[in-house]
Amino acid sequence: MILLRSILLAMAILATTTVSAFAEKRIALIIGNSAYKNVARLQNPANDAAAVAGMFKSAGFETVESRLNLTVSELRKALREFGNKSRDADVAVIYYAGHGIELDGNNYLIPVDATLETDADVLDETLPLDRVLFAVEPARQLRLVILDACRDNPFAKTMKRTIASRAVGRGLAKVEPSSPNTMIAFAAKAGSTASDGDSKNSPFATALVNHLAKPGLDLRKAFGFVRDDVLKATNNTQEPFIYGSLGGNDVSLVPAPAVVAAPVDQDAPMRRDYELALQLATKPVWDSFINKYPTGFYTDLAKAQRDKLAAEAARIEATNKAKAALEEQSRLAIEGAKAAEQTKAAEQAKAAERARIAAELAKKAEEAKVAEAERVKAAAMAKTAEQEAARVKAAEEAKVAADAKAAAEKKAKEEKLAALTPPADKSDQPAAVDLPRSLQAELRRVGCNTGAVDGNWNAAAQKALDLFNKHAGMKLDVKIASVDALDTVKGKATRVCPLICDHGFRAEGDRCTRITCRAGYELGDDNTCEKIEVKKPTAKREEPKRERSERTKADAAPAKPQATGQIICGQGGCRPVAKGCRVEIQNTYTMGGNQREVCN
Repeated sequence: MILLRSILLAMAILATTTVSAFAEKRIALIIGNSAYKNVARLQNPANDAAAVAGMFKSAGFETVESRLNLTVSELRKALREFGNKSRDADVAVIYYAGHGIELDGNNYLIPVDATLETDADVLDETLPLDRVLFAVEPARQLRLVILDACRDNPFAKTMKRTIASRAVGRGLAKVEPSSPNTMIAFAAKAGSTASDGDSKNSPFATALVNHLAKPGLDLRKAFGFVRDDVLKATNNTQEPFIYGSLGGNDVSLVPAPAVVAAPVDQDAPMRRDYELALQLATKPVWDSFINKYPTGFYTDLAKAQRDKLAAEAARIEATNKAKAALEEQSRLAIEGAKAAEQTKAAEQAKAAERARIAAELAKKAEEAKVAEAERVKAAAMAKTAEQEAARVKAAEEAKVAADAKAAAEKKAKEEKLAALTPPADKSDQPAAVDLPRSLQAELRRVGCNTGAVDGNWNAAAQKALDLFNKHAGMKLDVKIASVDALDTVKGKATRVCPLICDHGFRAEGDRCTRITCRAGYELGDDNTCEKIEVKKPTAKREEPKRERSERTKADAAPAKPQATGQIICGQGGCRPVAKGCRVEIQNTYTMGGNQREVCN
């Protein structure tokens, strides 16, 4: 009867726990913004949103709504509809993956159609984090907001400031929720940025899927495990952080499974006292045990042990009386006692013997009762042990079946996600462990680095970053390869530095192509094709050896006076002036003057 009442009580507790767990209404809104229109596309938010939505569905949430690539109007509508649903919910969760920005200490979510040319555009084209908190505010027990939006913001580098003192921070700013039982989780703590990851999911989303929906795990402890996994995956460069506070009781997203406790052995104290009394095995001890436990299985055993001791005492007493009678008979026979006395003594001896035999039979009967009681005890204990072994085996088989079912569901979920989610493109994701090499590769992609990508931040690499600063209008420090420089260069989707080709090559798109001239033309110094001028060969007449000798002597002799080409005129007419002579005019007042030929 006691065991039956315990079983019924345990079943009632289990039923109450199960009804309470399934009575809670839990809802979730999952948002992933990847396809930004005015900046480079983010690879993982859509994948992360799909993985987190699958986790909440597997955890038994009543409503899990997944939305991707929302514009500002679509984002407002989604939050408004979710806020209406959270009015009758116990647990409300919003997960956002995409770009976020911090302006003057306030955090904003950036939709995919935002432009943000100036800091004033943030107020018009984004949604403040307070709008998200307003959507989960009506939930009765728990309000959870998870922001995987700490990636380095590309708008902050090109955004114009309308007020010089206005601050646009790196990452997101610290927040303090005003409502109780509200928690906000950042992928990276305030003022730092988060990694997008080198696989199809970010380190933060991967850790969330692994820990957040474990049954019965307190939410604060779950985020502690998430923090440990992300620090390990990012070599301690990214540390997730949570803001807000919860009460003293454990708060889990998925209730712990109810466990039926093993039946309590109500006879354990009685069994221990029986075993102690059995070690002494005296009538007063058995009487004390029976007085303490008037009823029960071990009480019957104690009574049988006490009756056995009483029978043994009666047997011993009868044996002693019979022995005494025999001794008396022998004494009377020796002394020559009268026949009557001898007869009387003989009768007494017979009676004593009959009493002894009866005592022996009574003892055997009591021993048989004790043996039967011990047998019943052993059978009961064996049956109890068999039932316990069967219960343990059934529990183990149930656990193995549950583990196999969970593994199969996890595998099916992963296969479904793999089929729905496109593989991540790793071509433009640099390895976080080699910052100089990654920066050199990005500088080569935008056309500023023509040197080797070897991880050595030498003069050539510094010159490449200086060219980037010149053509992109930036002021990055060229002496070191920094994370800011890498993020800035990665933010440029097209070529920044112009393509410069060697002599003999021309720029065509992003390649240098050799210049080829058609027949009869050759490449000039200005990289243009010029016509080749062909010089006609001149024939040289071979002079005889004697003429050459005379010509040589003539060339070596002093020069003779040559004719000047003047003409002198007189009464006899005009003639050329002789070689070595010249004409002098003495009288310039007469026609033709007075000319005379003067020779050396």
